[in-house]
Amino acid sequence: MFYSFHYENDVFRVQQIRNMGVVEGDEPVSPNDWEQIKRRGDASVERWIDENMKYKRCVIVLVGSETANRRWVREEIKRAYDSGKGLFGIYIHNLKCPRTGRCAQGANPFDAFTINNGQQRLSTVIPCYDPGYDAYAGISSNLANWVANAINAAKYR
Repeated sequence: MFYSFHYENDVFRVQQIRNMGVVEGDEPVSPNDWEQIKRRGDASVERWIDENMKYKRCVIVLVGSETANRRWVREEIKRAYDSGKGLFGIYIHNLKCPRTGRCAQGANPFDAFTINNGQQRLSTVIPCYDPGYDAYAGISSNLANWVANAINAAKYR
């Protein structure tokens, strides 16, 4: 799995999902490594995305309060959809961050994209799940099925 998220705001929430052990995924890049990648410029970030997404079958967008507005999250969504990977989102605002607690629910990042010559929003075909107030339990009990469904749905796009 490739996880797409707003690092600065949501890394602690994302780590909770990774620690569930429901599905395997790459470890997130460290803050220092991410800063070095970004300093080398856009081409470096694009290469990093390509290399880390290359052999993944599914991209999971972990949606916090500002995720939908993040440039590189949008790029990862575009690349995932265009390359036919399984794709879906999970609202993570109800996962507690040790620094900030819960946050506001962010916008659906798939609303920013259109398909079918601009006639349809991507959010009408790519789900963004809300696991509820007990987000940890909701994600833990549904994540494996959401991944399987996304991979299967990608076959028919």
